Amino acid sequence: MSIESIITKIAKQARTASIEMAKIPSEKKNKALQKIADKIIKNADHIKAENKKDLESAKDMGLTRAMLDRLTVTDSVIQSMVDGLHDIKQLEDPVGSVIKTWTRPNGLQVSRIRIPLGVIGIIYESRPNVTIDAASLCLKAGNAVILRGGSEAFYSNQALADIISKSLTETGLPKDAAQVVPVKDRSAVNILLQQEEFVDLIIPRGGEGLIRFVVEHSKIPVLKHYKGVCHVYVDHGADHIMADDICFNAKVQRPGVCNAMETMLVHQDEADGFLPRMAKRFKETGVEIRGCEKTCKILPEAKKATEADWPEEFLDLILAVKVVSDIEQAISHISQYSSAHTEAIVTADYTRARKFVKEVDSSVVLVNASTRFNDGGQLGLGAEIGISTSKLHAFGPMGPEELTTSKFVVFGDGQIRE
Repeated sequence: MSIESIITKIAKQARTASIEMAKIPSEKKNKALQKIADKIIKNADHIKAENKKDLESAKDMGLTRAMLDRLTVTDSVIQSMVDGLHDIKQLEDPVGSVIKTWTRPNGLQVSRIRIPLGVIGIIYESRPNVTIDAASLCLKAGNAVILRGGSEAFYSNQALADIISKSLTETGLPKDAAQVVPVKDRSAVNILLQQEEFVDLIIPRGGEGLIRFVVEHSKIPVLKHYKGVCHVYVDHGADHIMADDICFNAKVQRPGVCNAMETMLVHQDEADGFLPRMAKRFKETGVEIRGCEKTCKILPEAKKATEADWPEEFLDLILAVKVVSDIEQAISHISQYSSAHTEAIVTADYTRARKFVKEVDSSVVLVNASTRFNDGGQLGLGAEIGISTSKLHAFGPMGPEELTTSKFVVFGDGQIRE
């Protein structure tokens, strides 16, 4: 079969499966999730062996350190996939829940009820765990899903696809409710993006280049975020020990992910006391600081930041630092350079905390906590299918509820419109 025939067949099968999935009861969906978790544990060695093939090829391809980090399947990654499945299993099923009910003056009873979106296409790079997270969230919300991972994770994804397929069959769910595209050729992405007759939504997950490509070529609505330019603002009067720990965690714990801090803003009254201590800790872990003029005066070893550094998603141990005069200047900087992903303030002042929360227009805004918490699993969604920085139809991490829409249901007793 040609690649076009393969993708078209997958899309048609997904549409048929989505009709069945909308009717599947919660208990049956949860059994499938448990079966997938059990099989991942049982086949952990096989998954890691297949992942090793991908890693060897990826190194030959010259993938970046951040990409290799995302591609690697360790025991902890295996466990996180299993934990995510268990968490999603415990979540309330959104399908069929009543959002709101009201009665019109003419007696009509109107309700809004959650229903699945239908067929969701996920296009992503590197991370094999996305295969499990995305499939499980879509299944929980009663959708069918088509998964197209990057060629660099081909063997890992095929191993996980086999587990998902067998689990669906063994628990009586439509086997085509979760399908992984079985070809490496990049033309498969273009063909999938033309399947508007069968696919309801595309969610790309990866670098800015991938997401822009999908947006430019898709005939299907796209839910996206281009990049994560995340900020932490250390406010006047902030606890320096707390600020130190939050900023260090936000930058260093995993620098190659979209919710890592890329720019640190520091109030001018705190800079002399805070920056040398913070810079020393960063230096010990290899962080390169690119600072504004005021920062470089306090930290002579820092590189001078250029205009290109402020909107940059480094995804590496590089940090832009700017000293600001007050919270207004911090918010203004964020408004100009943020990607609407994640911003945090470290402060002891309730009024300024509320101002920051109200005026910063990003998908997650945190007070006295690391940007690394912008994650579906960390925020109680079980896992996530992606973080949306567009506001239609979701904003922020996407769990089962964000993978549904609603329909109106109206009950009458013979009313007619005059």
